[in-house]
Amino acid sequence: MSTLHGKTLFITGASRGIGLAIARRAARDGANIVVAAKTVRPDPRLPGTIYTAVEEINAAGGSGLACACDIRFEEQVQAAVDRAVATFGRIDVLVNNASAIHLTDTLDTPMKRFDLMHAVNARGTFLCSQACLPHLLKASNPHILNISPPLNMETRWFAPHVAYTMAKFGMSLCVLGMSGEFREQGVAVNALWPKTVIATAAVQNLLGGSDVVNRSRQPEIMADAAHLILTRGSRDCTGSFFIDEDVLRQAGTTDFDKYAVTPGSDLIPDFFL
Repeated sequence: MSTLHGKTLFITGASRGIGLAIARRAARDGANIVVAAKTVRPDPRLPGTIYTAVEEINAAGGSGLACACDIRFEEQVQAAVDRAVATFGRIDVLVNNASAIHLTDTLDTPMKRFDLMHAVNARGTFLCSQACLPHLLKASNPHILNISPPLNMETRWFAPHVAYTMAKFGMSLCVLGMSGEFREQGVAVNALWPKTVIATAAVQNLLGGSDVVNRSRQPEIMADAAHLILTRGSRDCTGSFFIDEDVLRQAGTTDFDKYAVTPGSDLIPDFFL
């Protein structure tokens, strides 16, 4: 299978960035996309809303559904899942993309930030997976894809920002556990992580601004890699921690300059690799 035509993707945090890029790529196939995200009004710091995302999805050839959803809250997630099924009749793919980040050391991490990261990253991923699985189990080629890193248990990835790393690795632990739990039922559960920094609002606002953005890649590299994973047979593709560039190289891609914000620049490696 090489297309997502007619499939329904439930993507968290898809109003911008990597989530929106994955949505646009699937839309080009004619997929149905559920945009499950919080932003309903424009924010000058964070361009894009669930409604502008749907406009882009529809323009790309897909069918979008805007669902205002804060994945910290069970009733909102369940309502979004119910609406997705009522609208499209199915859920074939879940992309757990929504994430919270606060890169501080132990003494400088307010507990409200600790709680937010764990509620969105680890708990939110588990909750969305739990809510979508009854429908995924009925799908012909079901996939869960978490935008989370490989489980590299090295001190250097924990010491500078242990709270964030714990929360982000919680998403990856869901891959480790759920891939085994649902292997026999044919639900693929994988992770995808970028080899380099990706130009998103978080990078612009939190991780160094335009200097870092100029040494980053566009979200489209993650979208193209995700598409390759999500069109594989779910029974033959589960329990892996994929890196975007590796996925694309294995598929024959040789030109990666097209993904660079500034072609030829010295790209910055991402965390956890």
